[in-house]
Amino acid sequence: MHRSVISLAVALALAGGAALPASAAPAQPKTLTKTAAQTTTQLPRGVRPLHYDIALTPDAGASRFTAQAAIDLDVAAPTRSITLNAAELTFTGATLVPAGGATQQSQSARIAVDEEAQTATFSFAKPLAKGRYRLTLAYSGVIGTQAAGLFSLDYDSDGSKRRALFTQFENSDARRMVPSWDEPAYKASFALTATVPAGELAVSNTPVASSTTLPDGRVRVRFADTPKMSTYLLFFALGDFERAAANVDGTEVGVVTRRGALPQAQFALDSSAAILREYNDYFGVRYPLPKLDNVAGPGRSQFFSAMENWGAVFTFEYALLLDPKISTQSDKQEIFITAAHEMAHQWFGDLVTMAWWDDLWLNEGFASWMESRTTARLHPEWNTALNAVGVRDGAMQRDAVATTHPVVQHVETVEQASQAFDEITYSKGEAVIRMLEAYVGEDAWRRGVRAYMREHAYGNTVSKDLWRRIEAAAAKPVTAIAEDFTLQPGVPLIRVAEPVCKDGRSTVALTQGEFSRDQPERKPLSWRVPVVAQIAGSSAAGAQGRTLVAGGKGSISLPGCGAVIVNAGQSGYYRTLYAPKSFAQLSGAFAGLAPIDQLGLLADSWALGMAGLQPASNFLDLAQATPQGADPQVWGRIASTFAAIHAQYAGEGGGEGGSHFAGQQRFDAYALKRLAPVMADIGWNAVDGESTPRINLRAQLIEVLGHLGDPATIAEARRRYAAMGTDALAVPPALKKSILAVVAEHADAPTWDALRGAARSEASPLVRDTLYGLLATTNDPALAQRALALAITGEPGETIGAEMISTVADSHPDLAFDFALANMAAVNARVDASSRSRFFPMLAKGSSNPQMVAKVRAYAEANLAPEARRDAETAVAAIEDRLKVRAQRVPEIEAWLMRTGI
Repeated sequence: MHRSVISLAVALALAGGAALPASAAPAQPKTLTKTAAQTTTQLPRGVRPLHYDIALTPDAGASRFTAQAAIDLDVAAPTRSITLNAAELTFTGATLVPAGGATQQSQSARIAVDEEAQTATFSFAKPLAKGRYRLTLAYSGVIGTQAAGLFSLDYDSDGSKRRALFTQFENSDARRMVPSWDEPAYKASFALTATVPAGELAVSNTPVASSTTLPDGRVRVRFADTPKMSTYLLFFALGDFERAAANVDGTEVGVVTRRGALPQAQFALDSSAAILREYNDYFGVRYPLPKLDNVAGPGRSQFFSAMENWGAVFTFEYALLLDPKISTQSDKQEIFITAAHEMAHQWFGDLVTMAWWDDLWLNEGFASWMESRTTARLHPEWNTALNAVGVRDGAMQRDAVATTHPVVQHVETVEQASQAFDEITYSKGEAVIRMLEAYVGEDAWRRGVRAYMREHAYGNTVSKDLWRRIEAAAAKPVTAIAEDFTLQPGVPLIRVAEPVCKDGRSTVALTQGEFSRDQPERKPLSWRVPVVAQIAGSSAAGAQGRTLVAGGKGSISLPGCGAVIVNAGQSGYYRTLYAPKSFAQLSGAFAGLAPIDQLGLLADSWALGMAGLQPASNFLDLAQATPQGADPQVWGRIASTFAAIHAQYAGEGGGEGGSHFAGQQRFDAYALKRLAPVMADIGWNAVDGESTPRINLRAQLIEVLGHLGDPATIAEARRRYAAMGTDALAVPPALKKSILAVVAEHADAPTWDALRGAARSEASPLVRDTLYGLLATTNDPALAQRALALAITGEPGETIGAEMISTVADSHPDLAFDFALANMAAVNARVDASSRSRFFPMLAKGSSNPQMVAKVRAYAEANLAPEARRDAETAVAAIEDRLKVRAQRVPEIEAWLMRTGI
């Protein structure tokens, strides 16, 4: 699943990367390191599904469906009952017959549903002996309006309302459409038949095997059987769709969109073809299914943008389609990245699946790492390799507070599984993989991954299964390092002593501590940390030194003398704290550092400054040392941090009025002075042949300068917006979102009304959703209140309202949180059912109001089970950290501004 930024009946040949014929039966999974008896389950052990035969009849207009499921079972020990998962299903019949048995041997079951546990138990008058059976269930259920189970998405087409159906089952929502053993270790094959209206296209994991027109005009579509897979990967979609496809290495790669939008999916189709070739080669085992679709749906979810259903990826339109009216270069890159992530899951997650949600990172961390690796490899012109620092930084921000958790975490409940989809699972998982790959080498890492795939195809694994294969391929110890970083939480801190230069070599002593934002006095944990260092500016062969800091101490020897950059290349997952003299040397040499190391030094100096481990102004020293011609992504990092400093002042976050105090005005003046020359150099108009990062920086600077209140930027954005109707060049598509963002943020009531009117009349769902989202970005509290009220009406759409509320929270967290509490039922109806425990705390986390801490805790106590409160406590930690930064760090920035006279 790709976060908001998130797939059939053949077998895989495990040798040579060649696929078996389509008629071949799926290979059986290998034995797990963790036995079935050890794997966590919420269901009674002893009964396992082998195959599901599902007949589905959806009624989109009535938002209901009827269905029958015939499930082939293996009963391992005598029992009088069978319990499986079911949620919001109404059963009308249940019978059981021995495999191959006659009808007279069937037993009817007594049905007991436990809504709270989301289970159904089928009890029998006669005990069941060990053996195989078929359980047949007749039932009905609800088609929802949010992405959980079988759900609908409405959109406008040629002036009329249309409705399409989709499924979203991860992590625990297959039970809303199929009574099932809805846990990842209970793999089985699936045969899906759907009775659908004529003229609509039905899509599932596998190709259509047969299609029959019924006497009433409807069509019964049967899809080919899937291989063994987890329930959360099953998929079904139905609507007025179009499909285009290409053949890649014997696989039909397709895109599916609402009618009329297919040309906007061409880039996604071309990208998917290139990515599949790359993955077939990298993994050494060919993609095993006959087709791989990417299915677009309008609207959005608060918590994911795409889902890796095997053979039928689902992606919200904003992450799949390029609309020529509004899509940007950044959108194009995000489409590629999202496709790369979901397609990586076809191996990591679908072919080989974690045994339980404890090891979710085996899915998401690896897919995140593969998306980054593949994007950098196939599109080097985007220079996305520099994004590694931002990914690591996002993980560390979450990992440096007491409410963090290990990458491999213990999960017991559905709510805890839902909350596991976070920065630690995705971004820390990715960063740790990048570090370990750098430690063992790319070739050894790849050999280990290939061996892991071959051994566990169609099965379930735990992390040790992977480490065992990587260690064997690398012929060096990896498991101990990997488990230091995955079985315990937190961020190592490497303290760098002053270098000692002798006989042309520098020796640097290293000490390992722990970087914490809220527990600085706690005894640090211990890690074995791979460290890479070099003399700043040195590019000669052998210039880098490597060591493993273990037991809290280490040292490294480098050829040459001068400023030393630790974590050179930024592959390590740790913060680096330099002695003051060393930092001053690096600041002086900053312009000559590689861009990746400039970004790493900026990230560490900002984080360490906010934690009080070095002056908060050190970041500003580096910003001052940055030449105007630095890499665009370095300037992008500086611009985003300036925006973060701006937000730390009173008047943003907790102060709903948005008033600027003198300190904020002083800082904004400095930031504008620093950024304006960069913007002047780039200009508002595109230049032939300019680099992709430069294009992206232009859009970012317009938004940041507007956010900082730059009069010239606001005036130019308004001028272009006013001329949009008469001058086709005033608002080019590449800048439309940025220009509208500045206009919307500083809108008065008439402008806000005009934007709303444009949203109402817009035919393109992509543009329409964007415009409604912009209404929520206003600085004006009165207009923000209007946006909140609008969000819970039907006007923006059932899936856009929650997005608007969370967008308001970016600038007015107290206002948004209070509104959501006062309208809890209406808000909950617009949030995915499995994600509600996360939504409300998310609204509050940007507050600067001390009273918000008590509000969040009161909400959690009244509405969340104790084991589901981690996101609430994380929001509290963010608020408390923000208050501490405002009290202790902002004055340091003020003093720097006064001292330097800038």
